[in-house]
Amino acid sequence: MRRVLTAVAVALGAGLFLLAPWLVDDYTLGTVSRMLSLGLLAVSVAVMTGWGGLPTLGQTAPYAVGAYAAATLARNGFTVGPVQIAVAALAAAAFSAVVGVAVVRTRGVVFLMATLAVGELAAAAAARWKAVTGGTDGLAAIPAAQPFWGAEPLIDDSAVYAYVLATAAVVTAAVALALRSRTGLLLAASRDNEARMRASGHPVTGYLYGAYVVAGAVAGVGGALLVTGQRYISPQDIGFEISALVLLAVTIAGTRSLTGAIGAVAVVVAVREWAAATVPGQGPLLLGLLFIVSVYLLTNGRLNARWVKTLAGKAGLG
Repeated sequence: MRRVLTAVAVALGAGLFLLAPWLVDDYTLGTVSRMLSLGLLAVSVAVMTGWGGLPTLGQTAPYAVGAYAAATLARNGFTVGPVQIAVAALAAAAFSAVVGVAVVRTRGVVFLMATLAVGELAAAAAARWKAVTGGTDGLAAIPAAQPFWGAEPLIDDSAVYAYVLATAAVVTAAVALALRSRTGLLLAASRDNEARMRASGHPVTGYLYGAYVVAGAVAGVGGALLVTGQRYISPQDIGFEISALVLLAVTIAGTRSLTGAIGAVAVVVAVREWAAATVPGQGPLLLGLLFIVSVYLLTNGRLNARWVKTLAGKAGLG
């Protein structure tokens, strides 16, 4: 029954994303494009959290590397979208390869804090490195990307959205297939019983290092899509609030659900946008409360059975 409900939810969510150009206005469509770029960031967090067993707050760092790499290419005349995506993924993977040497040797809270430090350092560098990033003002008026060689630039909001949606779908499908392969199974086994895997001769740290690099590349693609969608990038797009928002979405969706992570990001961003319009200045407070509630009520993205029984009892149903 759970699989049927999951399939229905995924189909409904996919249908809403596909029909978005006909359901919402251009401004909202731009917001949904941004949701999809953050969705890939959530996918990278889910890879490390759900399959690697290492919750992270630092994936905004490779996300930023990918975004600024794509923006730099565009500003220098390289506007072909696939080229920007490839370079963004490679740059983010290279960054993660360097950082991961030290980070993946830690576990638990230490890993969480280490990745948080990486993310915060990346945001600080973006704010200070004005020659490359534009500093706190960011980079504006970034040239529009082309979906392929010789094509017209993506100016129309619907065309931009279609490009972002197609790219996010392809990358998410590729990650899902990789996680179902032998490599993904070995990574999951390392998460479940690291000591036993080490005793069996498996290089657990190597598995986690590879996952960290791949997750970084996925986040880099998300950053490139952010630039394609909004043609602007600033340190505010890669700060701690974004890290917390994405980890919250992954927690709500279930750390091992890639499509759920994308859907949860859409919900959380929608809540934040609604909060910003309804109760200005209270968005972070509402997100914080939502995070606390999700931690207490949810187990791997599903309602904790103990809480369900308690609520049912109070309602006279238990």
